[in-house]
Amino acid sequence: MSEPVVVTHELTKKYGEFTALDRLSITLERGQILGFIGPNGAGKTTTIKILVGLARPTAGQARIAGVDCSREARKIKRLVGYMPDTFGAYDNMRVREYLDFFGAAFKIPWRTRKQRIDEVLETTGSAYMQDRFVETLSHGMQQRIAIARTLLHDPEVLILDEPANGLDPHARIEIRDLLLRLAAMGKTLIVTSHILPELSRICDRVAIITRGRLRAAGTLDEIMRQVRHQRLIEVQLSSRSQLEPAVRVLGETLGEETAVVTSEAETIVRFQTDRSDEDLGEVLSRLVGAGVRVVQYRAVVSDLEDAFLTVTRDEAEAA
Repeated sequence: MSEPVVVTHELTKKYGEFTALDRLSITLERGQILGFIGPNGAGKTTTIKILVGLARPTAGQARIAGVDCSREARKIKRLVGYMPDTFGAYDNMRVREYLDFFGAAFKIPWRTRKQRIDEVLETTGSAYMQDRFVETLSHGMQQRIAIARTLLHDPEVLILDEPANGLDPHARIEIRDLLLRLAAMGKTLIVTSHILPELSRICDRVAIITRGRLRAAGTLDEIMRQVRHQRLIEVQLSSRSQLEPAVRVLGETLGEETAVVTSEAETIVRFQTDRSDEDLGEVLSRLVGAGVRVVQYRAVVSDLEDAFLTVTRDEAEAA
């Protein structure tokens, strides 16, 4: 197995008595996409600043491709491409002029720069707009140009802050497909987003951070096992009149320790359980045997939004 591209170990950042980041440890392999999520003020921005060499940790270490982020900040700037959540464009420039300006800022030689601009325009599907003024582009087009700018110096790691924010569904799909292509090319991506269903479609791994501490990390399946040890079962009934007998039978079958939640507007009963599939089949048999008309009986597939809400709710309750 190759060495991880991104490693943070016990990463800590304090501002006086305030701990913005508390012993954060994550790893990311080449070509993986990490969804880095948390509420506002959770420590995401602090982590990003350390990774791009703009802040030094109070303790711990962050390394990208084996390079220490705080001790070798100049090398880190070559290894990392960062796209902030605001475009920061020069509207009176044409797209190609805009990319040339940033290529020069990266000190890419002119001849190499011209070829590199062609490559990033092709990679991001933006070549057709290279002669347009930036101010005439839609928000989705501007996001693609921002990613092209991030790719100019051919970094190994891309850190993208809210790349799908404010985009219409079509533009979101285009950005999603672009990020997947970049990962397939061997780029390693760290993506922050509040659009969790969209993020879950592209991420190999997810890290959930609250109050500066890592609360859950891993694949989506691994995170769901961390935050929910029981399955959520949903029973859809034929009518509201079936709610009362269904709740009664479930209460008798499952026992008082298992919560039963009803949604009268939807004629749905939900409960959490750690019972086996065989036992759950017996529960359904008892419902049907008691005359309860069941339309659907299924395990609800938990998603990233569910995991995030569970983690942040538990954190709030513990505070």
